[in-house]
Parts: sequence; structure tokens; C-alpha cells
Amino acid sequence: MSFTLTRTETLSSDELHERLARDPRQAARTILAAAREGVVEAQTLLGQILLDGNGIERDPALARTWFSIAAERGDAMARNMLGRCLEQGWGGPVDLERAAAQFRKAVAAGLDWAMYNYAGLLATGRGVERNQSEAFVLYLRAAEMGHAKSMNLAGRYYEGGIAVEPSVKTAFTWYRRSAEAGDFRGQFSHAAVLTAQGKVDEAIGWLEQALSGGNLNFLRVSRASLAEATEPRIRALGLAYHERAAELGDDSDHEALAAFVSA
Repeated sequence: MSFTLTRTETLSSDELHERLARDPRQAARTILAAAREGVVEAQTLLGQILLDGNGIERDPALARTWFSIAAERGDAMARNMLGRCLEQGWGGPVDLERAAAQFRKAVAAGLDWAMYNYAGLLATGRGVERNQSEAFVLYLRAAEMGHAKSMNLAGRYYEGGIAVEPSVKTAFTWYRRSAEAGDFRGQFSHAAVLTAQGKVDEAIGWLEQALSGGNLNFLRVSRASLAEATEPRIRALGLAYHERAAELGDDSDHEALAAFVSA
């Protein structure tokens, strides 16, 4: 994918991320100038760096504004991100019905991230009527497009027989593909399968990758399941998960670490 940042400059996705990593402030100035010139890709990017505070002061409300501008000009990712702002309350009030409407429009444009996000609303009944069948269809469609997080969830649906005929073999295939595509939850799911198959060394490798990339919510959930593992080497990784959660989290995570160590 390439991004037109000015009327004369086009960068690939890798080049842009390299520039943001190397000199985020200069990259942000370039993106801001292009957004003001009306370059729609830059408007979406500006919304993202404002949301993240990457090279520019974090401003979720302004991020929401720029996503809205780019969405109205037809950018599917901007529409998806506007939906996320409305869903999560970034830069303004939560409005799940409007979030769902934005996701639906981005789904119609064929965006895998929107399929994943809208499926999440359908699966939980937030802002829309709960519909697991439709959620599964969207997760599977996004997974088949290469969306790593959707691959893991497609696996969950197949393993649990949710809105689809259960198939452990298909579930395990999606977990593996999700892990290989870089999703930390997929890596954890795949590790659980490998552990059950007695392939502990392989499982540990995937669990270490999941530890490296996982967010705080994932670590909080995963540390508990690791602590209950019957395989000693898997259970031992619970300490690393507790320690990483303590680095990222709050007092409750430090308390959980202390309790784990003293147990």
C-alpha cells in the first residue's frame, strides 16, 4: 500500500512507518500539511497519529474530526476508525448505533478491519441486535482476506460450534494461521493446541511471542490460565506474564504479581 502525503510525494506503507519511527515529529508535520491540502490518505493518517500521540500531541477529539472528514470523502479506514471512536468513546461520547452504521459502510467497501469490528458488535449485541451467524460470516470473510485477529476468532467459532458445524481440525488450522500472521491471541490459542498435543517446546515459543506482543487485557486473562496449567514449563511462564502486566498496568497488577510469587 502507498500513501500520497503531498501532491508530489508518495510513500509506501513501510517507508511511512520507517519515517514515523525515525523522526515522528517531522513525519507528523508532513502529514499535517498534506491533510490541510486535502489529501485524504493524509487526513486518515493524521487522525491516527493524533489518536496515538505519535509525533504530535495526543488529541482524540481532533482525531475524531479528521476521521470524519476523511470518511465523508470515501476513505474506508477513516470510516472504520470513526466507528472505533464512537464505539470506545475516544474524543467524544460513546454512540454504539452510529459506530455500527460507520462499520457497515466500511464493510460495504470491503475493509477487513471493519468486518472484524462490526462482527464484534454483532457477537455481543452492542448497538445492534445480537447475531452470531452474521458475526461468524464476517469473521470468516475477514480471515480469508488475511486478517490475523479474525482468523483466531474464526477458529473460536469452529471449535465451539457457534453458528457453524463444529470442526476442531478447522479451528486448529485457523489458530495456526492466526499465530503465523502475528496475532498474539492466535499465538496463545495455537500454543494451547500444541501443548495438548505434547509439543511443549513449540508451544513455549508461541507463548513467548504472545507475551512480547500482547496488550494488558490479554496479559491479565492469560496469566490466570497459565497459572493453572498442568505442564510445569507452561505454568512457569505465568511469572513472565504477571511481570509484564505489572509493567503495563496498575496497582492491581502489582498485587497480582506479589500474590503469584508468594503462592
